[in-house]
Amino acid sequence: MNKIQKLPTRSEVPTELTWDLTKIFIDDQEFEDNLQQAIDSNQKITSIAGTLAQSASTLKKGIDAVLALYRQVEKLAVYASMKSDQDTANNHYQAYQAQVNSLLAQVDANVAFLEPEILAIPPEKLNKFKQDFQLQSYQHFLDMITINRNHVLDAQSEALLSAAGDVMQTASNTFNVLDNSDLKFPVVTDEKGQQYQLSDGVYSRLLESGDQSVRQKAFMALYQVYGQFKNTFATTLAGEVKKNNYLAQVHHYSSAREQAMSQNYIPTTVYDTLITEVNQHLDLLHRYVALRKQILNVSELHMYDMYTPLVGQPPLTYTFSSAKQTAKQALAVLGADYLEHVDEIFNNRYIDVVENQGKVSGAYSGGSYDTAPYELLNWQDNLDNLYTLVHETGHSVHSWYTRHYQPYMYGDYPIFIAEIASTTNENILTEYLLQTQTDPKVRAYVLNYYLDGFKGTIYRQTEHFIHQADAQGKALTADYMSSYYEQLNARYYGNDVINDPQIAFEWTRIPHFYMNYYVYQYATGFAAASYLSSQIMQQKPHARDKYLHYLQTGSSEYPIQIMQQAGVDMTKPDYLEAAFATFSQRLDELEKLLSK
Repeated sequence: MNKIQKLPTRSEVPTELTWDLTKIFIDDQEFEDNLQQAIDSNQKITSIAGTLAQSASTLKKGIDAVLALYRQVEKLAVYASMKSDQDTANNHYQAYQAQVNSLLAQVDANVAFLEPEILAIPPEKLNKFKQDFQLQSYQHFLDMITINRNHVLDAQSEALLSAAGDVMQTASNTFNVLDNSDLKFPVVTDEKGQQYQLSDGVYSRLLESGDQSVRQKAFMALYQVYGQFKNTFATTLAGEVKKNNYLAQVHHYSSAREQAMSQNYIPTTVYDTLITEVNQHLDLLHRYVALRKQILNVSELHMYDMYTPLVGQPPLTYTFSSAKQTAKQALAVLGADYLEHVDEIFNNRYIDVVENQGKVSGAYSGGSYDTAPYELLNWQDNLDNLYTLVHETGHSVHSWYTRHYQPYMYGDYPIFIAEIASTTNENILTEYLLQTQTDPKVRAYVLNYYLDGFKGTIYRQTEHFIHQADAQGKALTADYMSSYYEQLNARYYGNDVINDPQIAFEWTRIPHFYMNYYVYQYATGFAAASYLSSQIMQQKPHARDKYLHYLQTGSSEYPIQIMQQAGVDMTKPDYLEAAFATFSQRLDELEKLLSK
């Protein structure tokens, strides 16, 4: 009997495949020393309250003190969270993360005076301050505060809400611990008789199996576990949604969506335009699903058949080493300077590569203003993970440029434009592979992968529904959310696929639903990236320079304006229409390749 393939423990992972967090703090003692320094700074910060309106100098001094405190805490938060993420069963680092989260809530409460106090300065006086040479670089920072004047409460109210910040993370924290640490999945056998302990990474690999029975077993096994905990997940998600709706209400927004989008200074019409365009192009998705059923030659196409390659056994596999080489070759179009930063990330243990017991699932790019960009992966030797690598590296290089070209106050970027940098890299990789691969089977595989990624990114609209339902007084029970999700899935995918009842539980395992209107930004970002990457690959005049300028801008301008300068107006539907045109064109090519 074959030995069951289990994930390694954290201590069993080779050092060279782990990230080196000693570059943040040399050891836990240094972390604890810095934590105490931040605690001390936090206790002193309230001394500047009441001084901001005295002069341009005191206003600058107050802003600088608050920013310096957040800068301290963010570095601590990065270390604690990444240490915890590498092994969520390690209580020591869970405690570190809890300490930092608690400190952050206290900091938020202590500095809650900042915005109300700035807004209390008469506009004429504030405008005069802004003309002072000391505050010249602070003008946009101050504008970002005053633009939300009608949504900022008095200092005492903001302090009370901020003090509850730690408590308000309970739903999200509970989801993360349950999903990444407490759920226990069964053993699944693949087509070769090899047994695997099911995990998020193993599941995605088994769904690519050429054997439908293996795909079915993995699908059923995964959702049997999630289904058992559907009521718990409904409670955590409902708690998150209620928090968002409550905060929107007390800040005088019409909805949680308006508040979430206003944080990035995005009009809600951008969201509405996305949903309208998606619904107008569902025929493309239905056409793709029909092609999938035809090529797989199955009497019934199920949801677990939606990820297996249409060309059979994948003709492209990548080790982590070969993936790095291919990524660099593809991204060379962005120039030598960009590639230099890719090399820094690849060659200095800034990536935590493989899956291990207790490690957070999925992938991300992280870090703070005072650290290098780090990446968490859960590597599998397939094309999907090559795309994940270039995606996260897109975030990482974006972070590098922003932090090196902008001061701390503008040294981060809004989520709305974050996903554009990552998915531009994905689209560049697709173009590169289609330009360099002549084997029809390989081309079909890449086209298939692109179309799968497009449908998974663009065709989503669950988060708005659940926020609206809660605002209308509906109870967000497991059955209610599952029923909606099942109906939405059926409408999106059409009549050529069996809407397996287990897919109704997919909402239980999506961590981005705990990130307050995050998911739609994948869709807008993917569409914008589709346009930008085509301009870069076609070497259109100034396309690369404008793109690199966007990466360097951080939050020093409003997101819509930044993207307009890069060449995409996201207030209009044109960029979405262009993305759907690309989808249609690549679907045409795939249909031709597979008909031969």
